[in-house]
Amino acid sequence: MRAYGRREMLALAVGLLAAVTACTGDAQPTATRSAAAGSPSPSPAPEVPAVTREEAAQEFADFTLTDDALRVRNDLQGRLTQALDITLGGQAQLTQAAYLSTGFAPRRYRWGPPTLYVPRFAPGERAPWFSALTMRDGLPTLLTFARTDRWRLSSAAELLPGQELPKIKLDADGYATSVPADDKTVTISPQFIGPVHASVAETGTAGVTAGLLGAGPYTTEVAEQIAGNRERAKNEGFSYDSIFSADNYPVYALRTGDGGALIQYSLSRTTSTTTKTAEDDYIPVPESARWAISTPVLRRTLKLTETHQYAAAVPPLTTPAAAPVIAHDGSLTRASGQ
Repeated sequence: MRAYGRREMLALAVGLLAAVTACTGDAQPTATRSAAAGSPSPSPAPEVPAVTREEAAQEFADFTLTDDALRVRNDLQGRLTQALDITLGGQAQLTQAAYLSTGFAPRRYRWGPPTLYVPRFAPGERAPWFSALTMRDGLPTLLTFARTDRWRLSSAAELLPGQELPKIKLDADGYATSVPADDKTVTISPQFIGPVHASVAETGTAGVTAGLLGAGPYTTEVAEQIAGNRERAKNEGFSYDSIFSADNYPVYALRTGDGGALIQYSLSRTTSTTTKTAEDDYIPVPESARWAISTPVLRRTLKLTETHQYAAAVPPLTTPAAAPVIAHDGSLTRASGQ
């Protein structure tokens, strides 16, 4: 075993929006199938890819063993440092919060064997990655590992109830195909998925992106909650806002058997509450943030930052529909105030 050391307004292309005018915010999710291998197609190159399926399998095994060992060691600060060394992007923030919010006693996971989806990258690829569908504590979870100076876990999202992974397109040798960031054969290009989701989560069915993502608890329902919280805060003498941002989190996309894409991405959510009359009003600190803020109430401001990771099944442009969010994981990762 070895240890592994927004908000910007959207300028979506006319073609992207035109392709989904038939979609509505309450469109039903595209039917998904079991994550079985797609119909074999000729292997594009005989050369050994940048990441082999065997290497991916070994990296998954190494990570799960290392992660579990770190969660049970007694060297508190040291093991957090090592845990951050085997994670990347949003996973690093979620991992740090998992340790700090539990007094350095994070939850341990039970891992099942993985089904690997390894894109066929050309030799010399500088930023290879691969995904794995596995059971984590009995729940199907989609993981993505990326290699920088070493392999690190970049994303982890549990499949939502009733959802399954779409069929991933595989070649004759069992390798998957990555989808370019600017791909125009799908209803939402991978580079736009984060900003689109951020817009839908803030504006719901009223925004320019309405209908691009399917309605649900992580899209339109979040927008309804934000609107309700803002109105209640106003009536109680507070100002409230909650902003989603795509930031610079990495995005990963796999070609699906129907020509669409399975896109994995992360967002941050920053919620701010401010008193208008600091003399008598106060802001209660939620229980979920007490590990970061010691006082039960604040007199002026409260700022909560969450990190969320998702997977969406984006249809091909030939059959446009609202893309369902099929997987999610996330939590509060920072809290501050005065």
